[in-house]
Amino acid sequence: MNILTPDQLAALQASLEQRKLALLRQFAGRTNSEFNRTPAVDEVETSPADSASNRTLNQLEAGADEHRLAQLSSIRHALAKFDSGDYGDCENCGEPIGYSRLEARPEARLCIACQTRLEQQRR
Repeated sequence: MNILTPDQLAALQASLEQRKLALLRQFAGRTNSEFNRTPAVDEVETSPADSASNRTLNQLEAGADEHRLAQLSSIRHALAKFDSGDYGDCENCGEPIGYSRLEARPEARLCIACQTRLEQQRR
């Protein structure tokens, strides 16, 4: 049901691939990968204030890693939809997702109408 042109599909797929590689590079350059998370800052015997700061830094870094992993998962999901031919179709109603939405968020799973309804239900 996709209404995207071949050129649009190619551009969106290239954008997703670039974002995937950028995220993978962020993990590759660190010892903290999705498989081996160690604290960013060692919590050795220090003053209580330093320990609290170190814990906060480690929690922030862990949260950032979780966000990056979620982004990577969404991007991989979108790329898999190219293979199945479902890319660009809303996972809720099956209608095409507009090109402008996909251009802004190539990993979008829902059309703007379904996304809006979902966000309103969450409130």
